[in-house]
Parts: sequence; C-alpha cells; structure tokens
Amino acid sequence: MPKPFLIIKTGGTYGEYAAEHDDFEHWTARNMGLAPGQWTCVDVRGGASLPEFGRFAGTAVTGSHDMVTDGLPWIEPTARWIARAVAAGHPVFGICFGHQLLAHALGGEAGYHPKGPEIGTVHVALTPAAADDPIFSALPNPFPAHVTHSQTALRLPPGAALLARSAHDPHQAFRLGRCAWGVQFHPEFDEDITRVYVRGQAAELREMERDPAEVEANVRPTPESAGLLTAFARFCLGR
Repeated sequence: MPKPFLIIKTGGTYGEYAAEHDDFEHWTARNMGLAPGQWTCVDVRGGASLPEFGRFAGTAVTGSHDMVTDGLPWIEPTARWIARAVAAGHPVFGICFGHQLLAHALGGEAGYHPKGPEIGTVHVALTPAAADDPIFSALPNPFPAHVTHSQTALRLPPGAALLARSAHDPHQAFRLGRCAWGVQFHPEFDEDITRVYVRGQAAELREMERDPAEVEANVRPTPESAGLLTAFARFCLGR
C-alpha cells in the first residue's frame, strides 16, 4: 500500500467560509487527488509535534494569514523540520506562506513585498528552468493563478532554480534539488474563495489605486496551476 501524504497546516481561511466549504488542507488534498485515508493533517499552530517524514510519500505546507516574520513559537520548529526533510530527499510542496517558509528554512529570506500585496488572478510566466522540471514542464506559458499575499520570498535559497514569475513578484515558484518546490500562488484556491479574498482586501487595493470591482471581475478558473498539486502527488508516488 502506498504511503500516505502529510499536510502541514500553518493557517486557515475565514472561519465562516471554512464552516461551509472546508479549509486549506482539504482543498490541498482534493487538488492532489487524495481520498480520505490517504493523507494526514498536522496543525502546527497549537504546538503539535510533526511526525517522522519517512512515514509519508510527500508533504504539502499550507498558506496562512500569519507571516513568516511574526516570530510565532511554531514557525522556527516547523522550518527546521522542513530543512531536515528536504536534506533527506523527502518531497515538499510549499504554498504561499509555505513557499516563504520553505525559502526561509533553506537559507533564503522571507519578508514584506516592497511593492505591497498581490491579489486576484494573475498571469504567471515560466522561466527556462521550468522546461525540464518534473512537475512544471507540462504547464502552458504563461498560465493563470490565484494570489493573495503581502509577504514573499525576497531571496531564494542558495542553489534554488527559479521556475516562474509574475509582473508583480519575481519569485512565484522555485525548486531546490529535485523534490522541494515552493509556489507563491495558490493552486488550491478556486474562483469563489479568490473573490472572497479580493472583497476582504478592497481597502488595500484602493490604497494601491486599483479598483476592487475590476480585480474581482478578472478572477477566472486556474486549472493549470491547480494541476501542479496533482502532478506533485504523482511525482511522489512514482519515486
């Protein structure tokens, strides 16, 4: 029987929305093509200990409304676990906060984006390094992706391959070695939750002299980016 997957929960969406539509970990598992029983979630925010990574086929790290630089007591232990896992060749896929935490854990730097937040559905362009990447190589160039973030991977880890960028963020995706990926965008999001985040950040958009209604009208399906989670799961199971 194949090993299960681990999803490290570093945050959750708005409580009322989650009550009706599930939360980050469920959306991630669904887009990975996992059925109940094929994955385990550990919520590190309450101090839960992370299990030995060798028990799992791969690990996904969710997004969060917290920031990597917040200094919360669970952040550095989680970063150290990620660093050990990656060093051992365990596959890891970090999403948004998880992407930033992965960069931080592996010697890069996370912090507030100098241009401010990025919100909505954006075009993400692949770099030449994506051409032979195990999970990015099948993507069209460019492809649409949902984003909502204030922090970013300001500096990638030493030796990381930059895989994708957007007009706003030069570090939309990277890989370190052959089995650790970080994506700044949200492949687990659908249009509905993206619109919720756009409405929730209308004030920030106006401060950036952007029209929230126009940003919301631009939200559209992103099956290409969602497919990365399925590709990651297949990569892990095919090793």
